[in-house]
Amino acid sequence: MKRQIFKAFEYPEFRLMWLGACTSSIGTWMQNLAQSWLVYELTKSAWYLGLDAFLGQIPILLFSMLGGVVADRKDRRKILVVSQLVQMTCAITLATLAFFGVVQVWHVLTLSFIVGTAQAFGGPAYQAMIPSLVKKEDLQNAIAMNSIQFNVARVIGPSIGGVTLAKFGAVWCFGLNALSFLAVIFTLLRVAPRPPAMTGKEPVLESMKVGLRFIRDNSVMGGLIVLAFLMTLLGVSFMTFLPVFAERVFHLGKEAYSEMLVVSGIGSVLGGVFVAATSHIQRKGLLALASLVALGTCIFGFAISTNFYIACIMLFLGGASLIACFGLVSSLVQTQTEDSMRGRVMSIYNVAFRGGMPIGAFASGTLIESFGAPQVLAANGILLVVLSGIFWSTQPRIRHL
Repeated sequence: MKRQIFKAFEYPEFRLMWLGACTSSIGTWMQNLAQSWLVYELTKSAWYLGLDAFLGQIPILLFSMLGGVVADRKDRRKILVVSQLVQMTCAITLATLAFFGVVQVWHVLTLSFIVGTAQAFGGPAYQAMIPSLVKKEDLQNAIAMNSIQFNVARVIGPSIGGVTLAKFGAVWCFGLNALSFLAVIFTLLRVAPRPPAMTGKEPVLESMKVGLRFIRDNSVMGGLIVLAFLMTLLGVSFMTFLPVFAERVFHLGKEAYSEMLVVSGIGSVLGGVFVAATSHIQRKGLLALASLVALGTCIFGFAISTNFYIACIMLFLGGASLIACFGLVSSLVQTQTEDSMRGRVMSIYNVAFRGGMPIGAFASGTLIESFGAPQVLAANGILLVVLSGIFWSTQPRIRHL
């Protein structure tokens, strides 16, 4: 069982990229924690928290399909290096502004948009590169291990970030994040170059249309992409408003916010382990839908909790459900895509998966100002369960994948 869970680590290049990405993700989570708290301190507004998340994710909707075409035409490794350099520069800029005490909310929002743009090109390249590092039969395991990496960082990053923010301030969080990008750049330079998957010279728009036609003509793929959108629209945005719950609902400080991120991260790690351990079982689509129902239930339970410890239990279970669903859906999309189409298909998947976040965050942030955080998130949880049930009954082919 242990060997089965860590099967992808038998591939040296995957193992190297995993370690570099984990280091970078720890820094990113440190920055996310400090940045959310900085925005809230500058504005005292849930609306601005939602706007910051919106601007960080909206470039995925705008540029990800173009990023997918580039990922199919160029060396994916080089695209990733450039993406990391841009994000590192933004972290250094924010650290400098905060150090001199001149940071304003518009600075943060602008840098969030630039970082999101870099991720719109780096995301499809990274996702399209993973299958080239492992054998096809170990792809789900590799995707699960990548999810575990991300969520190990969610545990370690907020833990270190919470202490760093409380003891030294946001500048240190931003600076350490900038340094963390050096690790992933170093590991990328050690990985062998990958030749472009597509050698044709068709126009960019035509390449996009080919990717869209592939999705349109494959009903299962279209259903999986809709599922990814629902997961992030209603199931991920609640993480954006944890500072609001820490202060307004539980009347605790930034330490409680950090603790909630850590608890959710621990649950997410276990969700990733579950996906890795079940990489060879059948009916993954059924498991994905069940995980989505569980996620909606946990969000509702978190929203109505008045006890901090019960809320943390809901966050733990919700984190596990979210990553289980994410890992299962991602692996199903990857295994049904040929390599020459992978960058474009994963970019469209990114549009759905990452695109749901800014829409959900902005809409929820606006509604929270009028109705309150518990009420809005409880409604999100109920709606996610209802939509999952509708999806369950109308998409029988996905249930049988």
